[in-house]
Amino acid sequence: MARVARPPAVQQAFVLHQYDWSETSLVLDLFTREQGRIAVVAKGAKRPYSQLRAVLLPFQRIQVTLSKPGKTSDGGSAEVVTLRGAEWAGGMTLPTGAALFSGYYLNELLLKLLARQDPHPQLFDAYADTIPQLHAQEDAQSQAALRAFELRLLLEIGLLPDLSLSTITQAPLDAGRSYMLSAEAGVLPHAGEAAAFSGASLIQLQAALLHGSSAALQYACGSCLAPLRQSLRSLLHYHLGQKPLRTRQVMVDVQKLID
Repeated sequence: MARVARPPAVQQAFVLHQYDWSETSLVLDLFTREQGRIAVVAKGAKRPYSQLRAVLLPFQRIQVTLSKPGKTSDGGSAEVVTLRGAEWAGGMTLPTGAALFSGYYLNELLLKLLARQDPHPQLFDAYADTIPQLHAQEDAQSQAALRAFELRLLLEIGLLPDLSLSTITQAPLDAGRSYMLSAEAGVLPHAGEAAAFSGASLIQLQAALLHGSSAALQYACGSCLAPLRQSLRSLLHYHLGQKPLRTRQVMVDVQKLID
């Protein structure tokens, strides 16, 4: 009988979200490289003398040690495991300003679109590469990093069409023609008031996705930021359905106050 692979004793992780479990403990939503998104109980983490208080912060890469999953009444594995230990694994300081909102936006995307216990190591690496690219003042580099992550996420969960092909005909795109990205139908010849992409820019985006480099994908996004932002917003809204993004609305409201 084939042996089932077990998660490693120590895993790389980011804290996506936390909420109170008791007067002294927390439940964490972790994004790990080996297991994907998992729920973890951090017992005693709220106590004033707990060493975990300074470690379990968002946007910080940490190394976690977890207990073995318990058994449910029907013999399956329990969804929530216990955190045995956590250590800071290096990285940047906590983002501020627009970068903080953008970071929480990425976390919310992962919480709402990723199934639990579904590993995506390339997406984990993309997240780790993206956080340092988010700046306190929104700029083109930050926007390119956000769009690159959105593309990688949609690709990883199977919701992004091949950007180098016309979805209906499966014919290669003409680099000199204009196209649009439809949430319902994929890549189509441009029509109406939809955001327009050149065939060349979509082919470049697909090549960068296949290459796997965050830097290459961010560079490709930089050449078509405006249509990409509009199209990916529609695509994400379509797939989120009845799960609206709270961080995006907060960002809009804050910007209105500033203006």
